[in-house]
Amino acid sequence: MINNLSEREKRVSFLKNLIKIYDYEYYMRNDSSATDAEYDKLFRELNRLEEQYPDLITDDSPTQKVGGWVAPGFQKYTHERSMLSLGNAISELEFKKFFDANPEEKYCAEPKLDGLAVSLLYENGVLVVAATRGDGSIGENVTSNIFTLKNVPKILEAKGIDKLEVRGEVIIPISDFLSLNEELISKGEKRLANPRNAAAGSLRQLDTKITASRPLAFYAYSIGNCEGRVLSDSHYERLMFLETLGFTVSKNTELLTGFENCLKYYKNIVLNRPNLPYEVDGVVFKVDSVERQEEVGYVSRAPKWAIAYKFPPQEAKTVLDSVEFQVGRTGAITPVAILKPVAVGGVIVSRATLHNEDEIMRLGLKIGDEVIILRAADVIPKVMSVSKRSDHSVSIKFPKVCPACFSAVERLEDEAITRCTGGLFCEAQLAESIKHFCSRKAMNIVGVGERIADQLVKQKLVSTPADIYSLSENELSQLDGMGDKKIKNTLDSIEKSKTTTFAKFLFSLGIREVGETTAKSLAKNYKDIKHLESSTIEELVEIKDIGGIVAAHIRNFFQQPDNLVVIDRLLSNGVTWPDEYKPSGGEGTQIFEGMAFVLTGTLSLMTREDAKESIENKGGKVTNSISSRTSYLVAGASAGSKLEKARNLDIEILSEDKFLEILKHKG
Repeated sequence: MINNLSEREKRVSFLKNLIKIYDYEYYMRNDSSATDAEYDKLFRELNRLEEQYPDLITDDSPTQKVGGWVAPGFQKYTHERSMLSLGNAISELEFKKFFDANPEEKYCAEPKLDGLAVSLLYENGVLVVAATRGDGSIGENVTSNIFTLKNVPKILEAKGIDKLEVRGEVIIPISDFLSLNEELISKGEKRLANPRNAAAGSLRQLDTKITASRPLAFYAYSIGNCEGRVLSDSHYERLMFLETLGFTVSKNTELLTGFENCLKYYKNIVLNRPNLPYEVDGVVFKVDSVERQEEVGYVSRAPKWAIAYKFPPQEAKTVLDSVEFQVGRTGAITPVAILKPVAVGGVIVSRATLHNEDEIMRLGLKIGDEVIILRAADVIPKVMSVSKRSDHSVSIKFPKVCPACFSAVERLEDEAITRCTGGLFCEAQLAESIKHFCSRKAMNIVGVGERIADQLVKQKLVSTPADIYSLSENELSQLDGMGDKKIKNTLDSIEKSKTTTFAKFLFSLGIREVGETTAKSLAKNYKDIKHLESSTIEELVEIKDIGGIVAAHIRNFFQQPDNLVVIDRLLSNGVTWPDEYKPSGGEGTQIFEGMAFVLTGTLSLMTREDAKESIENKGGKVTNSISSRTSYLVAGASAGSKLEKARNLDIEILSEDKFLEILKHKG
């Protein structure tokens, strides 16, 4: 109980500063050390104190403005009309008060998508500006990044509209978010905390290429302004109009009448929340009449004609019974908490992710602890903290060998992920190994794609990539989608793939961080696979473009005896590469050393990839643009501007026939 003015002032000041810190984390770092429930509790306390003691209200109070900042590096954009926040209700009683204050006939109900609020401005049907909400008045100009979103219309087919402002939320759908995290983890990069943070961080990138690589989507939720055309007075009808213009609107949006129907809608959304394609943290209810909205008006930071009925916190306490370690498709070893079953957000939870060894250390977690579980925005339950330590708690020991194949594990400096090194024979990684081994830039086995690879593993027809070369017509006929013609083509492709290059063979092994370029560097510097198998880290780092981390990955891979067994089986099954591909150091093997080539036009006797490989195997490099440093231009049919530029710079031009003749005679 706060009894005197000094204590009130101290408490209000503390709440303001703490909320500002959480706002900064949320809006600028796309992360937060407070849960939504904790933040809402603090905000409500501050709001209640300011209502009781108005003299404590200041202009910079979080209750008086929309939270948000303009990040450094972005241009500021002033909204023509403020983008406000929403008042919220956390109980049925508070929800009912909104309806008592707004006794209207119709309400528009929409899921409250958890993403980043954005405004899109169109002039004469063309998208001219996109900006984040920011502090409500001034946001960040993110136009170039918004242009990378596939579901944002760039040009509108709408007659009579001179200017249109569309407001909505940029999100990452849950399925796309989970796939994105799998991709990041496979690369050894830090996983993203949840879809909201991922969406905000992805859109607010100074490098547009990063934004373009993320699966962002825009969902429209209102029209801020429209000039040149009279729109329906119904907010719901306006959303339907936006759909006709090509905007995405939540399929769960409904037009309802009365409190009881709105309450029923809310409860249905709560019930179906786990099945929604996007993350939501509540339901927004709006007076449907736009004219009536203006009459009802606004408070300092929110409209009085709308409310967000927030979902109850999805937290619970339970006991950590044990920890299991799972091996992912890329070898990442992930600890999984086995919990005493508990109801969280209407779902019984008995397992939760612990992410990695660092997370266990950060939490100070032990088996037997009482823990707080959050069924977080990324759907997968998460251990948030330890609430009570048992006298019988036991330390968690991270495995020293792979739980699936018992190979050694590795965790290099500055990496959060521990991985299995048995890439060619680890059962948990097998499907991924087969797909990579058969891919076009590896062994190029046509017919063994993702679906077939999964079936081969599931039906136990292969246990390592070497088993690909033992597959029979009868075994392939057991797979879905394998007719006689496809079986013949697949077997022919398997046979053809036996003759490859040393670089492609190395790439096909799936050694961590060994891509095409690194594989080519290794192939140029080692006479054969046996020399590479016995190489040391000190020898490997002497090779151009190979640093200590990559060298350690290569060394760890070849230190696993079972990996060497698989390689020997591949060679005994007939996989080979002609001598001309093996860098023997003999005369004429590096005839293009120090030369730069550009390829242009259509090559008829070889693919561009083959031409590039031939040049690189003989010491040259291939670039995309003509310059004074270009040694030769190889010109195929229908060569374009590069041919003319090469002539102007007096660069020697080779026809495809002449280029092949040089390759044939090695000089």
